Amino acid sequence: MDRKGFLKFLGASSVVSVLNSAAIARSPQTQIITKPKRLQKGDTVGLISPSSRLPEKKLYNKIVKQIKELGYKVKEGSNARNQYGYLGGTDDERAADLNAMFADDEVDAIIPFRGGWGANRILDAIDYDLIKANPKILVGFSDITSLLLAIYAKTGLITFHGPVGKSDWTGYTTTHFEEMVSGQQVVQLEMPAEGVCSGCDNHMVIRSGRTSGRLLGGNLSVLTAMAGSDYLPDWQGNILFLEDVGEDIYRIDRMITQLKLSGILDQISGFVFGQCTNCERSNSYSLTLEQVFDDHIKPLGIPAFSGAMFGHISKMVTLPVGLRARINAQTGTIRLNEIATIP
Repeated sequence: MDRKGFLKFLGASSVVSVLNSAAIARSPQTQIITKPKRLQKGDTVGLISPSSRLPEKKLYNKIVKQIKELGYKVKEGSNARNQYGYLGGTDDERAADLNAMFADDEVDAIIPFRGGWGANRILDAIDYDLIKANPKILVGFSDITSLLLAIYAKTGLITFHGPVGKSDWTGYTTTHFEEMVSGQQVVQLEMPAEGVCSGCDNHMVIRSGRTSGRLLGGNLSVLTAMAGSDYLPDWQGNILFLEDVGEDIYRIDRMITQLKLSGILDQISGFVFGQCTNCERSNSYSLTLEQVFDDHIKPLGIPAFSGAMFGHISKMVTLPVGLRARINAQTGTIRLNEIATIP
């Protein structure tokens, strides 16, 4: 996550209801998996600020307008426009809005206004039992990674790594978002045609092969900051996907080393890296990102590739956190085993 850019910005109701409202299945790790209800046009999207505040108040109205133009109704959290320093309210206020959205029968899906920083601070204030009894779609990325992983780990609810309110809702991003949260067919995500994403990292095979497992991951910086906590899922036999923004290569190296030392890399069956936007070599003798992958990922002997279309980019796909999928490193494809939602 772009710490320097962030600092720069600072200056300028029961078990029965669960069974009736969501499909469940038992994973190899014996966790009960819950799918949320499919999002349809006319449904209500709850907008909250579980991390940072927006830099300008007028942006809140702009995002509300954007979500409505996508065909959804909007309901804002009571504290969504609050400010506590660089955060979108105090920890209690931000956690209260998240819990309230899951408890609200009028809300069908939850999308944060933005990421930034702060979601890790509210993990111990989330009512996971409430969420388990009221499963619904939660979408976001970057700092929202901590919510996606913690909620999946604690409740088994499939969450979605995708756009936040302030994202560029390009045609590509919107199509893939709707395909994942509203679609009725099994999705296969492929590398885009050349030129679709200007400035994006190209597909690179780290180690060829095919594998399957549950898709687990998100922002590398945020995930690393969660290491050692009780809010991470079971990695055994699953596919780790990562992205980041604004980090020097040595920092990417350091964080992936942390995942290695913590034992996470030894457990995964596959590896997918999306985009590392504005991740530059700090000097001429720096390692390249490819060398970092060669040092840490290739020796694992598992199928792995980079350059997938997710991360801090204007054209991104949406990934279901916790759903089983198959990857082909040679072609850069991710094929889901099933639909991520239920009718």
